[in-house]
Amino acid sequence: MSLNKITTCLWFDTQAEEAANHYISIFKNSKITHVQRYTEAGRDIHGKEPGSVLVVEFELNEHPFVALNGGPQFKFNESISFQVDCANQDEVDYYWEKLGEGGDEAKCQCGWLADKFGVSWQVVPAALKEMLNDSDKARADRVMAEMMKMKKLDIDALRKAYEG
Repeated sequence: MSLNKITTCLWFDTQAEEAANHYISIFKNSKITHVQRYTEAGRDIHGKEPGSVLVVEFELNEHPFVALNGGPQFKFNESISFQVDCANQDEVDYYWEKLGEGGDEAKCQCGWLADKFGVSWQVVPAALKEMLNDSDKARADRVMAEMMKMKKLDIDALRKAYEG
C-alpha cells in the first residue's frame, strides 16, 4: 500500500456505519474494509458508549474513505463535493436517483445534489465536459446556459443546446 494515498474522511454525528453501507450499495467495486469501535479509553472526552462505532473504513471504486462518528459539531456543506463521472444518461439517472434518495431537494441544481446525510455530489455526464470544452465559444455558452436551468443533467437537452 502506498503511503502517498489520499483518504477522504467524512465526519458524521452518529451515522458513519449507515452512510458507509449506503454508499457501498450504490457504487460497484466497493466494500467496508474495517470497523473500529469506541472503548472506555477517552470516554470522558468523546462521551461515546464503549462498543459504538468510531470509524468505518470503506472503499468506493477503490477510493479509500473513512467515516467518523465524531459528534454533531460539524456539518457537511456544498463547499466540498464528490463528482461522479457518468458515461451516459442511464448512469446519470442511476446515481441521481440512488444518491439523491432522501436528500434535500432544495440543494439540487446544475447536476449537484445533497444526499440524506448532507454530503454533496455532482452527477456529471462525460458529454457535458466535452461540450463545455469545445473551442467554439458559442456552442459551449449555449450548453452552459442550458445546464444552469437544470437540476438533474439531461444529455439530450444539453446536446440540443450544443447543436444550436
